[in-house]
Amino acid sequence: MTSGITRAAAEELDAADALAGFRERFVVDDPELIYLDGNSLGRLPAATPDRLREVIEDGWGAGLVRSWQGWIDWGARLGDRLAAHVLGARPGEVVLSDSTSVNLYKLAGAALDAAPGRGTVLIDAEDFPTNRYVLQGLAGQRGLRLRRLASDPDGGLDLDLLRSALDGDVALVVLSLVSYRSGALLDMAEVNELARAAGARVLWDLSHAAGAVPVDLTATGAELAVGCTYKYLNGGPGSPAFLYVRRELQAGLRQPVWGWFGQREQFRMGPDYDPVPGIERFLVSTPPLLSLAAVDPALTLVEEAGVARIRAKGLQLGRLADELADAWLRPLGFRRASPREPQRRGCHVSMYHPDAWRICQTLAADAKVVCDYRVPDRLRIGPSPLYTRFTEVWDALDRIRAVTADRTYTSRSADLARVT
Repeated sequence: MTSGITRAAAEELDAADALAGFRERFVVDDPELIYLDGNSLGRLPAATPDRLREVIEDGWGAGLVRSWQGWIDWGARLGDRLAAHVLGARPGEVVLSDSTSVNLYKLAGAALDAAPGRGTVLIDAEDFPTNRYVLQGLAGQRGLRLRRLASDPDGGLDLDLLRSALDGDVALVVLSLVSYRSGALLDMAEVNELARAAGARVLWDLSHAAGAVPVDLTATGAELAVGCTYKYLNGGPGSPAFLYVRRELQAGLRQPVWGWFGQREQFRMGPDYDPVPGIERFLVSTPPLLSLAAVDPALTLVEEAGVARIRAKGLQLGRLADELADAWLRPLGFRRASPREPQRRGCHVSMYHPDAWRICQTLAADAKVVCDYRVPDRLRIGPSPLYTRFTEVWDALDRIRAVTADRTYTSRSADLARVT
């Protein structure tokens, strides 16, 4: 079986790509390397090194501590940009701080404290491990019931199951909008409505969604959300995460980590904790300024491209990967481990193969294709619309086919590495 999509057709898609010019605004150190792991770590924007150099030399070097006059509210200012261009939120509802996991802990703790008399937390049993672990710890500390909802590892959570689990004892539901493993995309508006009808709150993890799929926190009635900035937002390894709290909830929630960056009249150094009324009450301590600065030029690219155009190209890339995988990889023992329709998933697609880990290693070492691996036996393919070409997807699938067909991967160890 051969694909109806020729490489020449992929070249035509590249020629018609409205976002093609954005690739030149990223560092592409090795043009022969096909990078399909933007769902884990986005490429380096070309403007980032100069921006960091400016902050280091002019801010830290020349300005020294005086530079805090301009730095002090960066988290909130970048948060407003995310709100306006990526998350569909209002000013004063998003702030950058800490990591996704720490922000999840802060907002989950605040939501649980605000729901006395309710004793159940719902999570997706297939959600990202840290999310599950954080909620396991919080439930254990508070004597709450943690209910893990069984979901299809490939197709995602069945909302009928969620509906049946929501009752008057549920305080909090924690879900990822886009599944880290399969890319399955949930209906945010429907989930929010189901929870609201039961008197529960939803805390969303947007890590695999922000900058890749349209998110409208305001219109869907979302109340709480967190997410990272180093995947499709290209903020760099370990760049600060964001958190969102709907304006109407902010004054009534008190997060569990009390720090001076959330304190009213911060530099008065008061004896007791008295949080500011707005979004900055969810801050804790001095932010990592260099990492925070790297988000600035990266976010500029997403703002200029627009999430709607990014999503449109992401759907095209997904359809191309689907057709090539059906034609080339299924006969070699692969099967799709993601929703079939691109519109029902984020920007990555997972393929099952019993030797996926060894194939993943061989692709990186011998075929110049960087994907990643997720248990159990999934090869995760993550094109990023701002810099991935259609011809790269075509070439990558062709190289996956060749590596699998000639079985060169069998010489690789089946033992997992520390990083997969």
